[in-house]
Amino acid sequence: AQKFKSHMFRPLVVISNKMNYNVTLIFFLFQVQILFSQRIPSYYKDIAPIINSNCVECHQNGGLGPFPLTNYEEVRSKIKMIINVTQSGYMPPWQADPEFRSFKNERFLDSNSKNLILKWAETGLNKGRKKDYKSALESKFTLGNPDLILSISKQYQLSDQSIEDYRFFNIPTDIPEDTYLSAVEFVPGNKRVIHHSRIMIDTTNQIRGIDGLSEFDPKSLEFQKKPLADEFLYGWVPGNLPVSYPLGTGKKIFKNSDLILNIHYAPTSRKEIDSSQIKLYFAKDKIQKEINVLTIREGDIANQPFFIPANTKPTFYVSYTLKDSINIVSIMPHMHFIGDSFKALAVTPDGTAVPIIKIDHWDFNWQSTYLFDKPQFLPKGTVLLITATFDNSESNPENPNQPPKDIGYGWDSTDEMMNFIIYYY
Repeated sequence: AQKFKSHMFRPLVVISNKMNYNVTLIFFLFQVQILFSQRIPSYYKDIAPIINSNCVECHQNGGLGPFPLTNYEEVRSKIKMIINVTQSGYMPPWQADPEFRSFKNERFLDSNSKNLILKWAETGLNKGRKKDYKSALESKFTLGNPDLILSISKQYQLSDQSIEDYRFFNIPTDIPEDTYLSAVEFVPGNKRVIHHSRIMIDTTNQIRGIDGLSEFDPKSLEFQKKPLADEFLYGWVPGNLPVSYPLGTGKKIFKNSDLILNIHYAPTSRKEIDSSQIKLYFAKDKIQKEINVLTIREGDIANQPFFIPANTKPTFYVSYTLKDSINIVSIMPHMHFIGDSFKALAVTPDGTAVPIIKIDHWDFNWQSTYLFDKPQFLPKGTVLLITATFDNSESNPENPNQPPKDIGYGWDSTDEMMNFIIYYY
């Protein structure tokens, strides 16, 4: 009987041990999950990657941002402001709808990143281990050292009479041979007064007399009649960053070309000077495809005229058919203060709809060149459908005129434009 009882209870003991083991394992995993969820975030491991990917492009010494965010001390000192502008969605500035199309250089924070920054502040701004840190200046968008830095011939003295100023500068490159560019950067010498700039290429060397002239000077108008090798190499507006091209592609600049720099200075009542620069980055890899530029302008609008009466919210439409197949590498929409929304969609000959860009809330102060993750092929015969809405009402806080006035085309900040620049090969 004793032997029988021993055999009867042995399996129960085994079962009991297994149950205890399973309960212990579940409890252990539960505790690990709790500990993981309660892990204190650190700057080096958690916060630096967010800041480096989304903020440092502008917030570094010499950048567009008003202060740098390249290390722990700099971020910690601005943490209250960082929380305020990220939680509200004001920063980082990114206009394109990521659900319509994503871009290589997009910078926006999802709810997890916003909450992680908030939790880091609430748990004591832990610094963490430096071995987890990657330098902010080694971010994926860093261009490295420029191959050529060009400056306007001499410092330009602005008028202190509160007038709009459009100024041309001619900058010889003295490049000894035809060269392909991998990137172009404009560095504003005085961010307080530069509204926008545009860089063009002249290969004749016959427009050098335009240097320093106003756009309204009759002499400059004569120079503007001469054809240019490239009417739009690069455009800088507030919030825009350098334009770069994919590996294996490049923008050709011919030997001894001159750069024509057109700068729009905003009105100022102070004595201001400017000494802006252009930085050129040469392609180091073999060039297989040459970059070209397509600019869709106000003249391409279907429902002319391009005119926005006071207290109206009109929408303008463009239907542009591609004469050849292209591969888009980057794009840049452009409007002024009363721009409200912008959308571009491509429809291929077989009826396929290709999202290009969608901006629901236009902000003149934060414009960008949008870099594609990979070139977007569009076959010959594709139709680009573009819509842009403008808000010339009193309810638009960005309207420069109160009460509203009729607005037409022009380069002044109080005028309007509707451009779509496409870099392609």
